[in-house]
Amino acid sequence: MKLALNLSWLIALVALAVAPAITMAADTPQQRPNVIFLFADDHRADAIGALGHPVVKTPHLDTLVRSGFTFTNAYCLGANVGAVCTPSRNMLLSGRAYFRWQGPQAPADGPSFPAAMKAAGYETYHEGKRGNTAIALQKQFEHNQYIDENADRTGGEPGKIIVDHAIDFLKQRTDARPLFMYLAFGNPHDPRVAAQKYLDLYERDKLPLPKNFLSMHPFDNGEPLVRDERLASWPRTPEEIRKHLHEYYAVISALDGHIGRLLAYCREQGLAENTIFIYSADHGLAVGSHGLMGKQSLYEHSMKSPLIFSGPGIPHGKSDALAYLMDIFPTTCKLAGTEPPAGLDGKSLRGIIQSDSPNPRKTLFLAYRDVQRAIRDERYKLIRYPQVNVTQLFDLQADPDELQNLASTPGQQERVAQMTSALRQWQKELGDKAPLTVDKPKSPAFDPPLPGIKDPPVKAVN
Repeated sequence: MKLALNLSWLIALVALAVAPAITMAADTPQQRPNVIFLFADDHRADAIGALGHPVVKTPHLDTLVRSGFTFTNAYCLGANVGAVCTPSRNMLLSGRAYFRWQGPQAPADGPSFPAAMKAAGYETYHEGKRGNTAIALQKQFEHNQYIDENADRTGGEPGKIIVDHAIDFLKQRTDARPLFMYLAFGNPHDPRVAAQKYLDLYERDKLPLPKNFLSMHPFDNGEPLVRDERLASWPRTPEEIRKHLHEYYAVISALDGHIGRLLAYCREQGLAENTIFIYSADHGLAVGSHGLMGKQSLYEHSMKSPLIFSGPGIPHGKSDALAYLMDIFPTTCKLAGTEPPAGLDGKSLRGIIQSDSPNPRKTLFLAYRDVQRAIRDERYKLIRYPQVNVTQLFDLQADPDELQNLASTPGQQERVAQMTSALRQWQKELGDKAPLTVDKPKSPAFDPPLPGIKDPPVKAVN
């Protein structure tokens, strides 16, 4: 009896000693989910099959949509240079608007996504394109490497190089810490070269044109002859736009296929059970919409990106909350169980994903160089072109393709005035000193080069 009593006391003491250790272990970084962030280049928000696109084939991204949570109003804030990729990726990794620094590159002495995740106990890995990206911030990843962008884009298998390297890294990895992997693809940016098997997925002549296809943009938007716009001659023709769309969709399908290989490997190895997958892109692309080819505009097709979170603890759902790409940084921190650093312009979307907090924004601000400014609320968007004294107002609920300018419509003057006032308030908060009106505006008339002329030759630099 005495022996049994002593044994009971011993078991109780051991249990008391072990209990705190078990509790602490549950809170250690090792228990946090892995994060694999897949970040594309020039992928329009609507160019995913499961999000309603009538043609594009993306079966593997579709699985993330069907299992995860999608934000349908995720935006790149804009750009202070023509290479929109650069400020977009710097805002993404710094969590701050580009007005917070001089030039397109964020300084390395501020908060950063890789530094925050490393401080939270994560092993950090980056591989991606080198051109027009966030070089200083990417140096803060423990593993940081770059691909030959031209080889990746012209080899016929877009995304293969990065996915091959990512799988090899996962196979050889022995670190016990959770992993934060940032794969910054250079696709579907041009030059767009896909193997014939991807091109064969689509019939070029039957591809529908964008609903807002125009042969030319109706006025000078401040950047009518930028490099991207010279990828097609003026006036834009249905045949030429279908050629671009054919290559664009084929490259997206190729990239989707290689992302599928990575997802399959993670499932086979049991990694997917404790991994959050994020898919997004640095901005969208016009490809014929509004008579434009690039992303140097504040229309929906150019500034919106797909944004999908899928993994443990993330319910299936969708939200039309107004979001920025720079929100991905604090959102991921929250999902990983760590606090984001102070001083970010980005806001956590975790509460929206888990339905326990409201949308953190009522309006959203967009900017492109000193030639375009915009603000949108839950329904309307106002775009101002100060250099040519043009204002556009769109009802995005009734006119999601932004075809009917309501700015001069009777009854809309008060709305234009209110949204312009809110736009100025955004400028004040971000330190944006660009005027919304200039003393001597230029003529809005756009006089493009003659049909067939594409000089000077273009080079893929962004």
